[in-house]
Amino acid sequence: MPDEIMLEARQLTRRFGDLCAVNQLTLQVARGEIYGLVGPDGAGKTTTVRLFCGLMDPDEGEALVAGLNPTQQVHAVRDRIGYMPQRFGLYVDLSVEENLYFFADLYGMTGSARDTLMTELLRMTRMEPFRKRLAGNLSGGMKQKLALMSTLLHKPDVLFLDEPTNGVDPVSRRDFWEILYRLVRDGLTVLLTTAYLDEAERCHRIGLMNEGRLIREGTLADLRTSIDAPCYRIHSSTLRDTLHWLRAQTEVMAAEFSGSAIHAFLPVDRQQREGLLARLQGVGVDDVRQIQPSLEDVFVATVGRSSGNVAYVDAGSET
Repeated sequence: MPDEIMLEARQLTRRFGDLCAVNQLTLQVARGEIYGLVGPDGAGKTTTVRLFCGLMDPDEGEALVAGLNPTQQVHAVRDRIGYMPQRFGLYVDLSVEENLYFFADLYGMTGSARDTLMTELLRMTRMEPFRKRLAGNLSGGMKQKLALMSTLLHKPDVLFLDEPTNGVDPVSRRDFWEILYRLVRDGLTVLLTTAYLDEAERCHRIGLMNEGRLIREGTLADLRTSIDAPCYRIHSSTLRDTLHWLRAQTEVMAAEFSGSAIHAFLPVDRQQREGLLARLQGVGVDDVRQIQPSLEDVFVATVGRSSGNVAYVDAGSET
């Protein structure tokens, strides 16, 4: 039996004047899947989420949530989704418990059903000891957990998270992901946006987005093997000069700083690649070895290929 499709975009497009924020986006997300939309600021990630939530109308195409159109079936869709924007509206002068009661009232949840679910969420997030603490006195990670609980009080089928761990410490980020994995095991579907490539690697599938377009998608393993050219890590005593030399070679697909080294996609053709590696010895290279590309490596190379120009990002600093 095929997986149930909970989210679908069909040629989804949204413009703001001359800017096409989302450009002919087509994707599907199955029940129980965490799908990560990854890209820089301005890629169209947040606009995509808002289109799915019915907070704005598309100019072309359509977004579907469990087969429902959020523009035409607003209330039916909102009953089935939870949306946690980048800045969630917590009330800092209310306690954790009072915030949850407030949001439960908004969802029309009362009595024992509300209390049972609140207790379950507090236990799952390990926030039970802090239920009386004012939201304004919580750490960043605790605030994110409270925001997540507030979006789950009506047991949505689909959860939208817009850069949920931005500015959160690594331990709290790990806890947040443990909670998400537990929820999706019970059938929750998650569409998450992030600018953190390491965080995107935690998703079941990843969509790389740039300038409103979905330029590549798949599992992490799929993406790492999606570029034919082999990836090499290059150490050099003259790192910046070596990088400039690599970028000047037309047969090099992409090259970028990665910490104290350079990651570069070299030619597929073996003879051409060996010739380039031999010439590298003349520009101060100490060590060259083939590696499995990171998601960042794939993203940089893909952006360059999709735009017709190689886009380089200095991910580290020269040493």
